[in-house]
Amino acid sequence: MSTYGVDPGTTAQHALERLRRMIVAGELRPAQRIRQEEIAESLGVSIAPVREALRVLEQEGQVTYRPRRGYFVTELRLQDLEEIYGLRQVIEERAARQSIPTLDEDALQRIELAARDCVAAAHAGDVAAELEANRRFHFAVLESPDHPHTMRLVRVLWDATESYRALYYNAPEGRRDSVEDHERIVAAIRGGDPGAVVRELDAHRGRALEMLRGILA
Repeated sequence: MSTYGVDPGTTAQHALERLRRMIVAGELRPAQRIRQEEIAESLGVSIAPVREALRVLEQEGQVTYRPRRGYFVTELRLQDLEEIYGLRQVIEERAARQSIPTLDEDALQRIELAARDCVAAAHAGDVAAELEANRRFHFAVLESPDHPHTMRLVRVLWDATESYRALYYNAPEGRRDSVEDHERIVAAIRGGDPGAVVRELDAHRGRALEMLRGILA
């Protein structure tokens, strides 16, 4: 069972996979209303599994529900993404330089466990699970108990781009690149060099941004 309770092999899972493909392929465009009846008819299912799939996508940030109007594909703007990623670069460098010298073996094991969970989710194609594990990985790297305000800002910026991140993980190359980037980040952390960690985080963020530029274009 996936993170949000859709059993693999059910009609709801089938509807979820179809809707994800339609969003990534551009068949459903940002800000476009999703016509549930048409989706259900095209899949040969009732409206109930389509609604269940849409609830999952809403929790992932890929669709937005508007009362009395229905579900819409979340509107994504490249300008917003680039601004937020620029802010993340500044704040996450500060966070990493504060946190890396303080990481003990327990913290390193939590980071490595989150990285393994990302791999498992990527192989399963479970976007929701990968989003959760990826967030756990990065926050374990960056969080320092002595600097709560820095992490508060990091969380605000991450929350603002979760829908973009879901789009990134829907692409197989995004999942592959993320796994490889995490391996390099873990190696840099094990080396104990905050500067190397910052460079790997910047490269990881840069690759994601470049891919999202292509998707959003």
